[in-house]
Amino acid sequence: MPELPEVETIVRGLASRVTGDIIESVWLGSKPEPLKSPASEIAATLESKRITGVRRVGKHIVFDLGSGERASSPVREKSSRKSSKPEQSALSSVTAQWIVHLGMTGRMLVCKSGEAIEKHTHAVARLASGRELRFVDPRRFGRLSVTHNFAAAGSEPLEVDRDRFVKLFRGRKTPIKSALLNQMLLSGVGNIYADESLFRAGIRPRRRAASLTRKELARLYTAIQEVLKEAISAGGSSVSNYVDADGKEGFFQLQHRVYGRENEPCLVCRTPIKRVVIGGRSSHYCPRCQK
Repeated sequence: MPELPEVETIVRGLASRVTGDIIESVWLGSKPEPLKSPASEIAATLESKRITGVRRVGKHIVFDLGSGERASSPVREKSSRKSSKPEQSALSSVTAQWIVHLGMTGRMLVCKSGEAIEKHTHAVARLASGRELRFVDPRRFGRLSVTHNFAAAGSEPLEVDRDRFVKLFRGRKTPIKSALLNQMLLSGVGNIYADESLFRAGIRPRRRAASLTRKELARLYTAIQEVLKEAISAGGSSVSNYVDADGKEGFFQLQHRVYGRENEPCLVCRTPIKRVVIGGRSSHYCPRCQK
């Protein structure tokens, strides 16, 4: 499943290519699973709307929509390194939002209108520029919806301050790995980056969150910040079907220190990496480097 760095990479690519464009028409497939809002409501909300911005909220892609009548500067390329966080003035003109959750295998692609439509395409938004936004999802765990005031349930990992982060996990009896995956606490961290952050912080995934000292939690906070930023810079991790808005793979999987490296030697101490299952999810760690 795409996590925060992958979604952020996709969002930055989408924002640079479709911000300012107008959605002229919408086609939705016959499969009901991807539609969290009724098909008629999605089509009515999107059609004739201008995309005023594209941003990430947790693991969700948010297309901010405004009136297609309103004058706006044409679509132009923007730096892919620029944050997807919108300006307040842009948000003030938002009339609705298109929410996309990629699930496990979802992709959001910008295509030319003449390109062949892939199998498992569930939505096509035709743009005034002649391009199309296409949502492709073979396993149909992704979700499409529309709303007017979308917000994440948990704290944003790259914006939460250290004291707030520590308070989120102090006293919790669940394993720290499970707590990190709880989207009600942090929105965006998933299996890959929880494993990688715990390794850098020197903390075993099975330890109860309540057993961690303030110093250890502060170390984990720093590790999460570093890992997520590095992964975004590398374009995310392509360990399954993930590609960005241009169909390109990320490179952070080449920097994984524990995730997916079961029985391989630790890059620090050469001890074989172990894999355990916690809360139904695989967790990878070094038994010597992590305590």
